[in-house]
Amino acid sequence: VDVQKKIESMGAINLAAIDELSDQKERKKYLDDQYTDLSSSVSTLENAIKKIDSETKSKFKEMFDSINSNLNSFFTKIFGGGKAYLELTENDLLNTGVRIMARPPGKLVKNINLLSGGEKAGTGIAFVFSIFKSNPAPFCLLDEVDAPLDDANVTRFCNLLDELTKITNTKFIIVTHHALTMSKMNRLYGVTMPEKGISQLVAVDLQKA
Repeated sequence: VDVQKKIESMGAINLAAIDELSDQKERKKYLDDQYTDLSSSVSTLENAIKKIDSETKSKFKEMFDSINSNLNSFFTKIFGGGKAYLELTENDLLNTGVRIMARPPGKLVKNINLLSGGEKAGTGIAFVFSIFKSNPAPFCLLDEVDAPLDDANVTRFCNLLDELTKITNTKFIIVTHHALTMSKMNRLYGVTMPEKGISQLVAVDLQKA
């Protein structure tokens, strides 16, 4: 009697249940396969990110140390002494900033923000040259970077240009109004206006001249 009641409580027999079970098994297998593929892809991406982060840290530290060692050398050559170095703002190499610390000869100032216009320009030049020595490019365009410099520092600046040209083969294009800088260049290009509204390019090869 109890068994009969239990059978009756189950209701009518669903003859399509076997087919539905087969369909649901196939769907479950499909979803399981998709989950396995996604889990594998996530794992692959995480490993790739870890590898990229590790290589990025290594490359950054290597380039940072190289530029840092070059910076003090160029800084002392431009200012005739003093000291300059790079400082990391954070311990995390992936998120850190870089601060330039500079101390021209005869001064106690360290932060570049407290330097004069000419001192900032000289420090900036030393920093750019440090990058080019570590990772030289075919060309470098400098736009009136010598404007705030006095004659002594302009001479040192031009000497550094000669030095970098020899060791890196970089071609420097200098936009300048400083006569001393012009006199140190290999070739000069100027724009004149012989007639109103008409510009003319003038070139002089100083080595041949």
